[in-house]
Amino acid sequence: MKLILTQEVSGLGGPGDIVEVKDGYGRNYLMPRGLAIRWTKGGEKQVAAIRKAREVRQIRDLDQAREVKAQLEGLTITVPARSGASGRLFGSVTPADIVEAVKQAGGPQIDKRRIEIANPIKTLGSHQVSVRLHPELSATLALEVVPAA
Repeated sequence: MKLILTQEVSGLGGPGDIVEVKDGYGRNYLMPRGLAIRWTKGGEKQVAAIRKAREVRQIRDLDQAREVKAQLEGLTITVPARSGASGRLFGSVTPADIVEAVKQAGGPQIDKRRIEIANPIKTLGSHQVSVRLHPELSATLALEVVPAA
């Protein structure tokens, strides 16, 4: 099955890429989640628009990614979250919360889709998350989740 990716899919490609996948994977996973659309001749025109939007958001090269990594890893990021008396959060810390905390700390603008949270953050304290800056480079962010005032 030939598909056009609309979002980044690990191990497959980025937005605007045309990929060939097994029918079941495309029909049952990628398309229902909005990660891909079926390839058509008219879809080729959409590819150009998707790639243009991707280039605007994308970090240009590996050198720029290294600069952003140095900025991110030098920051102390504090994420306020509502919690109970035992330290458990009401909900969890989301990538959007992390992007906002990085912005508040004076860090660079990052795309929330590039933040990878290994285990859901549901407690107060220190946590580590990864940010894919470039296909060859990731940054590790140290988060401090504190109770919201």
